[in-house]
Amino acid sequence: MENSRNIIFVVVLSMALLLGWDAAMNYFYPQPDEPVVAAETATTPVEGGEVVHSRTGGLTDPAAIAQEVADLDTALASGNRVAIDSPKVAGSINLVGAVVDDLVLKDYAETTDKDSGPVRLYSPRGTPAQHFAQYGFLVNGQKVPDETVWSADGEVLSVGTPVTLTHDAGNGLEMQLRYSIDENYMISVEQSIANRSGVPIVAQPYGLVSRTSDTASADFFIAHSGPIGVFGDSANYDFDYSDLDDDGPANPEGRAEWLGFTDIYWLSALVPQDGAAPEATFRALGNDTYRADMIYDPVTIPAGRKYTTDSRLYAGAKDSTILDAYEDAGLQKFGLAIDWGWFRWFEKPLLWLLKNLYDLVGNFGVAIIGLTIVVRGVMFPIAQKQFASMAAMKAIQPKMKALQEKYKEDRVKQQQEMQKLFKEEKVNPLAGCLPLLLQIPIFFALYKVLYLAIEMRHRDFLWIDDLSAPDPATILNLFGLLPFTPPSFLAIGVLAVLLGVTMWLTFKLNPSAMDPIQQQVFSIMPWVLMFIMAPFAAGLLLYWVTSNILTLAQQKYLYSKHPQLKAAAEKEKAEKAAAAAKAKG
Repeated sequence: MENSRNIIFVVVLSMALLLGWDAAMNYFYPQPDEPVVAAETATTPVEGGEVVHSRTGGLTDPAAIAQEVADLDTALASGNRVAIDSPKVAGSINLVGAVVDDLVLKDYAETTDKDSGPVRLYSPRGTPAQHFAQYGFLVNGQKVPDETVWSADGEVLSVGTPVTLTHDAGNGLEMQLRYSIDENYMISVEQSIANRSGVPIVAQPYGLVSRTSDTASADFFIAHSGPIGVFGDSANYDFDYSDLDDDGPANPEGRAEWLGFTDIYWLSALVPQDGAAPEATFRALGNDTYRADMIYDPVTIPAGRKYTTDSRLYAGAKDSTILDAYEDAGLQKFGLAIDWGWFRWFEKPLLWLLKNLYDLVGNFGVAIIGLTIVVRGVMFPIAQKQFASMAAMKAIQPKMKALQEKYKEDRVKQQQEMQKLFKEEKVNPLAGCLPLLLQIPIFFALYKVLYLAIEMRHRDFLWIDDLSAPDPATILNLFGLLPFTPPSFLAIGVLAVLLGVTMWLTFKLNPSAMDPIQQQVFSIMPWVLMFIMAPFAAGLLLYWVTSNILTLAQQKYLYSKHPQLKAAAEKEKAEKAAAAAKAKG
């Protein structure tokens, strides 16, 4: 009876979780009232003008999207620009203010549509999606005006072809910004100021990244979105945009190795000169705009001298291979721009294996299935030991019951005798739990890999366009044939149904000695989990369904190797049924 009460309590708790899941998912992943084209997993603003952030970021208000298109046409057609053209990025530098404010990522499409344009990372100041970087100088405490028009010695910034911007500030002061770009996403900026006046000046080079939070991806407990950087010896994910609004500017402790803003898949980061310790600040500017600054210490430049500082700007995708390569080249903890969390020691090898399987088979869905087979294959010897332990436990159950009866008034002695029995019979009662315990970090690690790794973005499998997003084929709208979108609570996809079915079959295959109440409770659990897991990434459900299928095959095989286990369970089940029938009679 005690066990039955415990099981019922678990079910009630699970149902409470199920009923609360829709509210939680709406809070963390708000869905639009109507689908919006032109934005990946787009959403619409909620009442009161507050922006509802999508999972992957980008503008969400249809009016703002339309305004962005119009503003971009105007801003980019105005001239006074140096083009940027490298293998991974394209765009331009605005000579008015020397601002890098136009960048698109060539390798990444905005949506899964075939005619989708590339992801736009930077947009000019004043546009709805404004996001830009700027390098410059304070001279005697005064910033060079943003309206300043710089001259350029070239028309296109590309790999191997740097461009130098020059501004003659008068009074013998000349400033230069020499931009160069590598084959990935790193722009190097050599800031120099020449003092040809007759008196010393005090100069401070600076760099900044400014953006609106309207385009930010949703900030979730496993995926930080907002201010980011490495300060001292650790990555800092402590601040979000609301913190800057509520608490004012933030100055993280420790030397700034790099700092900027992150979304789930994109990063814009300032990298100071090696060995320098600039002041680093995150601040809110109002109207949902924010800025990350790095400003170097004041330097007195005597008459006739020149001062130069070398900085960098990373503006691009959070590709783990590229980030790790920069880290290997000396950029401190740059790989932690991806918030891997505690399990990164396991997640990164998992991603490595997935990528290699993808290179082998050519499809990430098939690669996930292959990964599941590899994981289950590695764990098969442990599963064998689990079943052997279960068989041994069944074999000594009569002795265990005798000890329980003999020492029922002395719990301490009972436990001592039980441990002695386990030792004599060479049985480990915890061995049956080991495969489950090992599955937990694997499951969570794969969840984070599918959610965080850009390698998973827009990877298709059969009817699924994006394995990192929920299964789009929901049953209630007949897989998109009916013109409505079910609420997330009822958006049960094909993979979620397969998950419930395979879990139910796994349960049915195991001969159970539970009483009828417990039996009914555990019969419900697969369908409860079907609802709970439906909003998760399709790739994660694909892994779990494949794992369940392999479990069914594995159990059939192992039961054939340990027939006494199934026979003992069936016997105990029959005895309990007979006892229950006798009690009723």
